[in-house]
Amino acid sequence: MHNVTDHLRAMYEDTPVLVAAYDPFDRLRYANRAFRGAFFIEPAEEPFWPELMRRNFHAGRGTVIRAPDFEEWLVSTLSRRGKAGFRAFETDLADGRWLWMTETVDAEGWMLCIASDITSLRAEDRAVRQDRDFAIKAAQTDDLTGIANRRYVTTRIEDMLGQAAADGSTAGSVAVLDLDNFKYINDRYGHHVGDVVLRDFARRIQAQVRRTDCFGRVGGEEFILVLPGTSAAQAALLIERMLTVIRRSRPLSDRPEFGYTFSAGVSETLPDDSVASLYTRADKALYAAKLAGRNQLVTDSPASEPTPRQA
Repeated sequence: MHNVTDHLRAMYEDTPVLVAAYDPFDRLRYANRAFRGAFFIEPAEEPFWPELMRRNFHAGRGTVIRAPDFEEWLVSTLSRRGKAGFRAFETDLADGRWLWMTETVDAEGWMLCIASDITSLRAEDRAVRQDRDFAIKAAQTDDLTGIANRRYVTTRIEDMLGQAAADGSTAGSVAVLDLDNFKYINDRYGHHVGDVVLRDFARRIQAQVRRTDCFGRVGGEEFILVLPGTSAAQAALLIERMLTVIRRSRPLSDRPEFGYTFSAGVSETLPDDSVASLYTRADKALYAAKLAGRNQLVTDSPASEPTPRQA
């Protein structure tokens, strides 16, 4: 077996196919010569994916990113990256090459990336396929914040429940997050400030989300966090950290005293749950958090009334 492993590693180094593996925290743990060359990675380097994309963008190399604001693009991309078990797409490099990229994610969150050079394919066909990919992304994206929308989040909940039904594993939890007193913010400061707050919230929460989780906006000031393989107690620990992050945020440069908070309801999956039943329990817990004074989370307990927890 050891010889087979060594032989495979040697073949990976020599193949023109790009091969890489990222850990659950999105840190590069392996990249062959072709991958390192395409994305300007030193042999001993193990950068995080966002860091790698950021430095290549500012250097004008690596993946072509057609976005005026890199950080907004990054938030949007991270809201979908690694959420499905497998996806395939086309991407182009600054050096003119065109790649067919696949991403395979296992149950623990490790991602295997394999890319082949398809530059020789007809350019007009590539343009049509890229337009298709852009259209799919737009259909999954919230226009204001750039993160996943209701349709995409609902699909991820369905996937989570379906996987648990198929293999008997623990499905996970869902959290409904809602900004506190958002109507007051809009009424006092204007809808422009409200939009700034929504984008700030999306960016800061997305930065706290694990790659196996999915975070999206479902409408107004309401957001959903999908947490596969995560108990309600574990979800509460993650959200308590998010509560602290948002309490410290000061999104308005001309009003340094301005801050905001959110409330959350968490529900852990039950064996016969549907998307609707899981969401309803989380929404009920959110309502209890609002009644308890806001700026906190409440965990749904099927055997009793929802239990408040303030970080």
